[in-house]
Amino acid sequence: MKSQDVVILLKLVSLEHEERKGGGHPRLDVHREDLFSARGLEASLGISKTEVNASVNRSISSGLAVKDRNSGRPKPNRRNLRDFIVHGLKFVFPGRPGAMTRGVPTAFAAPSLKGLLVSAGEYIYVWPFAKGKVQGQSLDPLFKSVPEAVQKDERLYEYLALVDAIRIGNQRETGLAVERISERLLKNDQR
Repeated sequence: MKSQDVVILLKLVSLEHEERKGGGHPRLDVHREDLFSARGLEASLGISKTEVNASVNRSISSGLAVKDRNSGRPKPNRRNLRDFIVHGLKFVFPGRPGAMTRGVPTAFAAPSLKGLLVSAGEYIYVWPFAKGKVQGQSLDPLFKSVPEAVQKDERLYEYLALVDAIRIGNQRETGLAVERISERLLKNDQR
């Protein structure tokens, strides 16, 4: 398993949500079916088609995804994905805060989560990003293209910020992040 596998699976969850709502991704010039393809995922995530295909195969082998019988496209196994994020991710891909830098806010500093929890920490966490407008303590994202990819997908941004809160949070922060990601993944994200 590689860290980008989680990013790709969460992007697929986001795409499924948009599809259920009947919406598309207006910032991408791609047909709706193509959004789920390796080419569509490459365009939206900045991960090569080869790596997307390898990631999907790893996810299917590990039980984190299945191939949809009707469409043939990869479909995240939300329960298994949630269990991995909650119980294993911080051990396999731990978050290690680094130096102060400019970037994109993550964890509970992300716009969709801001104000939910007053952190005891002095600094916010950011994914390093040259075009970032916020100063904070750096936290490497699960994949290098994440800061760019979340500019195009607010739902993916929320999911990855919650994942970071689980990776680096204390017990209270982690508990709230687990509750929110569980709602999003297991209750069909009714927002």
